Amino acid sequence: MARYRWAIASRALAAIFGGYALSALFCASAGLALMHTGASRLDAVMTATMLAFVVHFIAAIWAFRAPSASRLWVGMVILAALLGGLATALGWKP
Repeated sequence: MARYRWAIASRALAAIFGGYALSALFCASAGLALMHTGASRLDAVMTATMLAFVVHFIAAIWAFRAPSASRLWVGMVILAALLGGLATALGWKP
């Protein structure tokens, strides 16, 4: 029973904090990408921020649909690294 509770807690933490990290990195990379396409800064930031809410929602659903918590965390780390690399390549300075 304790193992099941740890798995649920891990998934909940992934949904909350992992989803936040993914949405923040997505917001940074999408905003920069939109600015590179010629959108104004305001439009790029607003569009990226609204889409980041959708990304967080999808990450939360993914957290409880993944086959295992370890696969979930590995997938989130890989996706976060890709989004961070994209944002850095577009000129993001953390």
